[in-house]
Amino acid sequence: MDINDFKKNVSLNGNEISRRALYVEEGAPGTVPLLKFHLINETGIVEHGFTTRIGGVSKGEFSELNLSYTRGDEKAFVDENFRRTAVSLHSEVSDFVLTDQTHTTNVRKVTGKDRGKGIIRERDYADVDGLITNETGLVLSAFFADCVPLYFVDPARRAIGLSHSGWRGTVSRMGLATIQAMGEAYGSDPKDLVCAIGPSICQSCYEVSEDVALRFMEEFPGAGDALCYPSRHKKGKYQLNLWKANELVLTGAGVLPERIAVTDACTCCNPKLLFSHRASHGRRGNLGAFLKLI
Repeated sequence: MDINDFKKNVSLNGNEISRRALYVEEGAPGTVPLLKFHLINETGIVEHGFTTRIGGVSKGEFSELNLSYTRGDEKAFVDENFRRTAVSLHSEVSDFVLTDQTHTTNVRKVTGKDRGKGIIRERDYADVDGLITNETGLVLSAFFADCVPLYFVDPARRAIGLSHSGWRGTVSRMGLATIQAMGEAYGSDPKDLVCAIGPSICQSCYEVSEDVALRFMEEFPGAGDALCYPSRHKKGKYQLNLWKANELVLTGAGVLPERIAVTDACTCCNPKLLFSHRASHGRRGNLGAFLKLI
């Protein structure tokens, strides 16, 4: 599949029935394509996006737009990839604030004092999978290659959040932790939030062990096959739907269903366009999710 086919598949104009509110914004020369959500854009208070592999300068297994300094890519290439991404977000690299992802449910409130941390300045925090802010211009940044990006926008309180939610974060309700952090910091009401569940691995591609499946079935009783069903290919394995699980987390926290955009873009199904840890057997770069209050 090339970028034009991909655009056709994801450009569904935020249809309320399918709720596949994802589209491709290619941008001007010298920028990179970004996947965006109509529902997030409609708030009118943010810049946001999710990168593809297209538009960067990295080579080989990192080609092209790798946004990780820790997987063996050349630093100069990653620096240039971030610079191009920043231009696409109408920002500077110095505006980015990066997570320190270790599959926790820890959420950090960031301010202007955190500007540039993790990219041009050393982080003075660790084990942070979620970021929140109510300050304009800061680019909240998290990184992915199958795990789930979660976007949170509060138009009423003018606050935002961005979180990384793999299976560990999802079963521990990372979405709820982010919403609670926004409530404590900014007075956010879940009913005011507009949220998005971003590109990540789909249920058909995501095979997990029985112990993981049981944890999800216990945490989300009654969800049935929409959440998890036995693999048709391997005994003792299950197909897990992280998109559904995160949707259940968000609605359970009080977010209105019609204010949640759920992706249909699978990283593992589209390895030429999106980095996938599973599809590449770990030989890959990182995609980025970004959210900025304007």
